[in-house]
Amino acid sequence: MEQRSLLQRAIARPEFGPFVLLILELIVFTAINPDFLSADNISNILAFTVELGLIALAMTLLMTSGEFDLSVGSLFGFSPVLMWTLYNSGATSLGIAFMVALVVAALIGLVNGLFVTRLKIPSFLVTLGMLLVVRGTALFVTNGFPQRTWNAGDLPLANILVGTFYIGGFRVYMSLFWFALAAIVLGYILTQTKAGNWIQASGGNPLAARARGVNVERTKICLFILCSVLATLAGVISSIRTSSANPNSGTGYELEVIAMVVIGGTALTGGRGTIIGTVLGIFILRVMRNGIVLIGVPGLAYNIFIGAIILGMMALHSWLDRRHQEGT
Repeated sequence: MEQRSLLQRAIARPEFGPFVLLILELIVFTAINPDFLSADNISNILAFTVELGLIALAMTLLMTSGEFDLSVGSLFGFSPVLMWTLYNSGATSLGIAFMVALVVAALIGLVNGLFVTRLKIPSFLVTLGMLLVVRGTALFVTNGFPQRTWNAGDLPLANILVGTFYIGGFRVYMSLFWFALAAIVLGYILTQTKAGNWIQASGGNPLAARARGVNVERTKICLFILCSVLATLAGVISSIRTSSANPNSGTGYELEVIAMVVIGGTALTGGRGTIIGTVLGIFILRVMRNGIVLIGVPGLAYNIFIGAIILGMMALHSWLDRRHQEGT
């Protein structure tokens, strides 16, 4: 009876569905093409996973608080452009340019947060407007052309963020370490700290949270800043890895990141979030993108699979929620 109870509790967790789906993906893609689990292919999956993953981790906390940020994709493209423009012009060292990009990103996140909390404008509209402003600025500054970054590999900052090393036959980027660290820290904050309780209360029932002394506005502002900063970090990592700071980079990433978070079990309406689920959601979509190409499905069909996964996981989460509420 106790074992059955443990199994029922495991199935009821929001991470259960994404975990099963990820295992099924791995089994299917490996069965069709055994090269899917080769060291080179796994290394490639991990390299691409980190960049969107960093944004998704921050978005998990923001969505748990009842808000979301559509400007993260534009910041992914804008921040590296700003950093490399400052560096290539000789205005600053790369380290200072990186710090300037982070500060500017934090200010953008602050503006988003103030508009949402003080002016009471929905985050959809605020961050959609910021997306256009930031993307337009990047295109205007560069005339639409990528910035030169191909000598970045010799710089200390590049080695710290994207240096490579090998574990057996696996090539691993340092960025994977930063992703893992962010997942551990943010997971701990969300589930084990008073700040995590504030985040969940802010999204679940803001009025009750305020009545119990939670500063809902400040909590949300901090999360908007976190999203912007991690989007900047992800963009800088990508620019170093690909040797290109393109003002169009990150187009559409905001929707893919939200999909990762929702697939992982975080409630779109706020109040419930899971970093573990988001990590699973990140791998589900990145494995899907890699796997369908590897088995010969045209990459243009990727959005079909994303849509099907979102619909399927939303149906599963809804069913599990109903069962939990009914006590079965």
